[in-house]
Amino acid sequence: MIGVENPEQQDSATGLIPPIIQLDSLTFSWAAGREPLLDIESLDIQAGEKLFIEGPSGSGKSTLLNLLAGVLVPQQGEVRILEQGMTTTCSADRDRFRADHIGVIFQMFNLIPYLSIAENVTLPCRFSARKLNKTNERSGGPSQEASRLLSALNLADPELLRRPVTELSVGQQQRVAAARALIGAPDIVIADEPTSSLDAGHREAFIKLLFQECEQAGTTLVFVSHDGSLARFFDRSLALQTINRTRQPFEDMGVSAP
Repeated sequence: MIGVENPEQQDSATGLIPPIIQLDSLTFSWAAGREPLLDIESLDIQAGEKLFIEGPSGSGKSTLLNLLAGVLVPQQGEVRILEQGMTTTCSADRDRFRADHIGVIFQMFNLIPYLSIAENVTLPCRFSARKLNKTNERSGGPSQEASRLLSALNLADPELLRRPVTELSVGQQQRVAAARALIGAPDIVIADEPTSSLDAGHREAFIKLLFQECEQAGTTLVFVSHDGSLARFFDRSLALQTINRTRQPFEDMGVSAP
């Protein structure tokens, strides 16, 4: 069973706060004997950081996010999240860890069509007592926190919130997906091309709203996109090609974490 220490606790040997995410000598391939899709010597992400990772389609961006979310494990190397080694942890424990500490904004949103907007947003609290407790602390419960998040993301109209998610615009669905990822103040939010279907003005507005909520909760944001123009909004940006030592891109797989 994975246990998590305070992510801001200093390392007793160095006096430094360790990164919230650490990759070390990581390689991942979809098939044995083939050149790895990802070959990353090291990557450190600090708590509270807003990191932008750029890369073209098929370069391994979504696979990298699956590794960070604990959906996949590398063939070699180490993935440490909140100082916990994920590589040798069983899948059930990784699932519980992800439910407690990570929120995901999917590229295709992955909203549940037979649930209401509020039910979609509060769904993570059904799988994580930690997130449920966080909503009680912040707003008095999941429903209240869902309303607060949706209002902060400019979805406060009661008439709108009663409509099925299938009747929402792409931009509205995107904000519902963001609220679902943010509920329960996760330590890390992973965003996989969440603005790919929006025009420039809506992309910028969405990113600013996302930043505000992450900053209030002290959440670390890892955001991947093929659109390099978004890099200027972030604390730090990097091109995946600069840290990935593999020579040949393969077909990437979308993030599949619940």
